[in-house]
Amino acid sequence: MKRAIYLMLLAGLFSCKKSFLEIVPKGSLLATTTADYDLMMNSKKFYYLENVLPTILLGDDVSGEQQIMQNLPARFTLAFRWEATWYQQNDVAWEFSVYTSGIYTCNKVINDVMGSTEGTDSLKSMLRAEAMANRAWYNFQLVNFYAKPYQASSAATDPGFPVITKADITQDYQRGTVQQSYDFIISDLQAAIPSLPRMHRVKTRMSRPAAKALLGKVYVFMGRFDEALTQFNSAFEDLAGSDVRLYDYNVAFAPGGAFLPIGFFGPNYPGINNNDFTESLLARSHAGGSSTGQGFGSEGLSLDTATAALFTASDLRLKLFSGSYFNGTPLPDGRKWKYAQQYVRVGMQLQDLYLLRAEAKARLNDLSGAIEDVEYLRKNRMPAADAVVPPAVAADQSALIRFIIDERRREFAIEGYRWFDMRRLSVDPMFAGKTYRHIMYSPTAASTVYTLAPERLVLKFPPSVLSLNPGMPDNP
Repeated sequence: MKRAIYLMLLAGLFSCKKSFLEIVPKGSLLATTTADYDLMMNSKKFYYLENVLPTILLGDDVSGEQQIMQNLPARFTLAFRWEATWYQQNDVAWEFSVYTSGIYTCNKVINDVMGSTEGTDSLKSMLRAEAMANRAWYNFQLVNFYAKPYQASSAATDPGFPVITKADITQDYQRGTVQQSYDFIISDLQAAIPSLPRMHRVKTRMSRPAAKALLGKVYVFMGRFDEALTQFNSAFEDLAGSDVRLYDYNVAFAPGGAFLPIGFFGPNYPGINNNDFTESLLARSHAGGSSTGQGFGSEGLSLDTATAALFTASDLRLKLFSGSYFNGTPLPDGRKWKYAQQYVRVGMQLQDLYLLRAEAKARLNDLSGAIEDVEYLRKNRMPAADAVVPPAVAADQSALIRFIIDERRREFAIEGYRWFDMRRLSVDPMFAGKTYRHIMYSPTAASTVYTLAPERLVLKFPPSVLSLNPGMPDNP
C-alpha cells in the first residue's frame, strides 16, 4: 500500500500553499527545534479540513434535490446513491489523502520530537502526546470509512486499516484487522492522556478532556459502555472551570442574542462561524456543504422526512433550516434544507459528549443519569417545558436508548454524524435489521428511492489506491 499512501499524501500536501515545515523532501519533514514541532502541531491542516466530509451524503438523515445535485460533480451523486465506486481512476480521494497526510505529520512528531533541541522534556512529551492523540483521531475516522463496524466476535479477522507508525513513504503497509486498528487507537490515547494539558491554550490543539472524550467514544463504538462512561466522567471533571459550554438557543435566538441577526446565510452560529469554538473540546471542521461548503449550506441536500418528523415545533434547532432556497424558491412538499452550514464540527463537541454519556448511562441501566444528560442538552435547544423526556420513555431502558439516538439525529442533522451511528448500530441487536434509504426528489418526474446494501456500510478503496497496490484486498 506504500505507493498509494505516497500518492495521496503528496496530493494532500501540495494541493495548496504550504509552509516549508509541511513540505516532504525525500520522505522527511524539516524540523530540528522543539518549536518547529510545536508549529507542525499548530498547522491549519489539523483543524480546518477544507474538503467536504463525505459522510454528510451517506447518512439517512438527508434526501436529495435532483435539480441541484445534477449540477454537482458526479462523485457526490454516486456517494448519495451509495454506489460502490465514486472516483475515476486518477481521482484523488480527499478523505483518504487528508487523513493519511495528518498521520504522516503525527508520526514525524512522535518519532523525532524527543530528540529536538531548545525545548524542555515536558514540552517535548506534551507534543508527542498531542501527536499520538491526533493520530488516534485520524485512525478512528479511517477505520470507520474503510473497515467493518466493530464486532468482538469477528474483529480479529475482519480487515482493518493499515497501522502506520513511521513517517516513511517507502515502507510497506498491510491492512491488518479491525481489532488491531482499535487496539492501536486505544493504545495511542491511553499513552497520550497523562501528558496532555488539562486545557490547551487554543481549542484547535488536543487537550486531556478531548482525548478522554475520544477514548470514551471509541469504547462506545466497541460496545464497551462501562469503560466509556469512566472516560466521559473523567473528561467532564477536567472541563470543570473551563470556558467550554453549550449555547442556550433560547437566549441565542432571543432579541440581542448571539445568533442574531439572521443573515443571508442563516444565524451567526458555529456552523457559519469557523472561529466560534464555544462548544468545542477539540475544534476541527470540514466544509459543510454537499459540494463546496463555501457559503451555500448543504446544497442539494434536504432533511429526510423521517428525521424531520423527530423535531417538535418548538425545537429551536429548526431555525438552522429553511424551506426556501436563496432565490426564494420554496422546496416542494414543505421540505427543508440546512442553509446555515458552511462548516461541520468533527473534532470533539460538548453536545456529543453529553449524548454519548447519556447513551452509556442508559446502556448500563442508569436511567436517571441518562435523562439528566439528555435533558440538559435539550433545555439548551428548546423551551425547558418541552425538553422533558416523556414519562413512558423515561421508565423504559430500550425506549430511552432509542430516544437518545433520535436526539443525536436532531442535534447533528445533515452534519455527517449519522453515518457513524448507522454503522455501529447495524451490529447492535437492538437496531439490527434496519433498512436505510435515500430519496432523490425530482421536480419533473417520480422520486427515486435508493436502499443501502449492507456491504456499503464500508467504503471501497479508491481506484487509484488499488491500481498502485494490486495485491491489497479491497472491500466487497
